Amino acid sequence: QVQLVESGGGSVQAGGSLRLSCAASGRTLRDITMGWFRQAPGKDHEFVAAISWSGTRTRYSDSVKGRFTISRDNAKNTVYLQMNSLNPEDTAVYFCAARMASGLGVRQYEYAYWGQGTQVTVSS
Repeated sequence: QVQLVESGGGSVQAGGSLRLSCAASGRTLRDITMGWFRQAPGKDHEFVAAISWSGTRTRYSDSVKGRFTISRDNAKNTVYLQMNSLNPEDTAVYFCAARMASGLGVRQYEYAYWGQGTQVTVSS
């Protein structure tokens, strides 16, 4: 079992930045792929970014590439999502997820464990 708790969400103006954190407990994050997804009101979960357990491989959706950076600190059992140049279209609840396999999956069903989500609101 893996428990995930996100933090760092909030409200910012367009062009601003936020850093989300995802703290894991229950077991070490070693050998676990971590991902971030988001869900805007009335929409399905959308893949944002994923990172391999070593941190050497990352994958981003086209909508955030070049603006968001995913990273992890396995010693702290924590994954981060640095979000820069935010725009109103980034407004959503952001979820951290753990995939018990290698491979940077982009589908919701590929991730077995999920946090409760943290709200990010970007105003114009």
